Amino acid sequence: MASKPQSAELQTWLMIPPSRRVLAGIVLALSNFMVVLDLTIANVSIPHIAGNLGISLDQGAWIITSYAVAEAICVPLTGWLAQRFGAVKCFMFAMVGFGVFSLLCGMSVTLGMLVACRIGQGICGAPLMPMSQTLLMRVFPPEKRGMAMGLWAMTTLAGPALGPIIGGAISDNISWHWIFFINLPVAAFCAVMGYLILRPIETETQRLPIDYIGLALLVFWIGCLQIMLDIGRDHDWFGDPMIVMLAIGAFIGFCVFVIWELTEEHPIVNLRIFANRGFSAGVFTLAFGFGAYFASIVLIPQWLQSTMGYTATDAGIVTAFTAFAAMLTSQIAARMLSWADPRMMISLAIVWMALTTLMRTQWDSSADFWTLAMPQILQGLAMSFFMIPLTSVSLAAVKPEEVPSAAGLQNFLRTMAIAVSTSLALTTWGNEQRVARSELVSKIQPDDTVRALQSSGMSAEQGRQTISNLVESEAIMLSVNHLFWITAMVLFFAAALVWLSPKPKRAVGPGAGGH
Repeated sequence: MASKPQSAELQTWLMIPPSRRVLAGIVLALSNFMVVLDLTIANVSIPHIAGNLGISLDQGAWIITSYAVAEAICVPLTGWLAQRFGAVKCFMFAMVGFGVFSLLCGMSVTLGMLVACRIGQGICGAPLMPMSQTLLMRVFPPEKRGMAMGLWAMTTLAGPALGPIIGGAISDNISWHWIFFINLPVAAFCAVMGYLILRPIETETQRLPIDYIGLALLVFWIGCLQIMLDIGRDHDWFGDPMIVMLAIGAFIGFCVFVIWELTEEHPIVNLRIFANRGFSAGVFTLAFGFGAYFASIVLIPQWLQSTMGYTATDAGIVTAFTAFAAMLTSQIAARMLSWADPRMMISLAIVWMALTTLMRTQWDSSADFWTLAMPQILQGLAMSFFMIPLTSVSLAAVKPEEVPSAAGLQNFLRTMAIAVSTSLALTTWGNEQRVARSELVSKIQPDDTVRALQSSGMSAEQGRQTISNLVESEAIMLSVNHLFWITAMVLFFAAALVWLSPKPKRAVGPGAGGH
């Protein structure tokens, strides 16, 4: 009796002609790319936006924070939305909404309007990531799902890497408004093609009561946590009473939220999925691994621009080598998934990533372009063997009806890993920089150097400034190296964590239930 729904679930891909499946895959992967790109595309454009709107850079940071907070809150709601309205309907509504709010962002003339529209973008963009995963697994037959998830995983890697390049090029050469307007043709294409192709694979719906208390608690604790992470570095962290209050609010709100959701009959977020050991081990490995990877995306471009004299575009190109290299190996990883133990693939890939991170600890302030790019390329070769098995196998571990909820939670943990990683990386970098500078200053003998510089034509003040600049540059370099040591240790931990997962026994796909 129970096998009929599972059989029907396994064969949803038969409802879409083979000739349309590739187009459906492109539409779903492109929609995910667009949303992930918007996580970072505005980062390098904040100075342009601030100057145009007459606001400070600190105020401009809310353009990034508002999107991140809205997205983080709404991503875990995906499972409930799919169950209530259907995955395809949610995808279509979110795509149209994302396009509309992108248009309004580009037309904004005040900070308030832009922040409000960025919140709208985050709300609509959040379901697109997990919905695109869920629908990809319904579009393709079991033997093709690894390839499809490989395509999806590549967009997840490429988006954050390409965001600063595209955002910088558009802001420098056209106008900041166009970092939002470029979403319009993509959103229109995905909406129209999605409507024409995806309707036959709509998921079943249930009219469940709305868990208003769970929703309010979710908004409260994630909002507190995300704002704390975004502004904490500029407010001396726990030296500021506001940050302390946000931290207390996030902690208490989270605890109450977990208790409420585990005891609620119709929870807004299905936390019971974490009882599945395969899913939990997979998503926490993804969070630690992706967080450590994202630390380099945050750190390297800023270091290259602030110390090494790179432009935003050139710094972005160095970072983007990882995504480009990952695309070369994505199909190999997808094919290996059909016969190899995914835990071994994931663990070895993360160890490889950790070793390439250790290569970066040997960088110095005289490193040339290819010295910087080589670890990025080598790391990219392993990223497919990390992302594809993890995103696929963790969803294959849950029951068919739990896939939308599982995809939402998976993307939520990845989103929060990005937020936590960004805050910790920049804070640690700043702290280590001050420590390194203090140690260097205590060891150098500047008087002799100043006299030597004076003999070459410099004044005493110029000599002291030259030494100060050199010490600052080397302190930054030492702090960068130290941070890479830390991220390498996190990656080694993630490589071990994946072995808490049992060996998967079923094919990747929405019918791959089991625990």
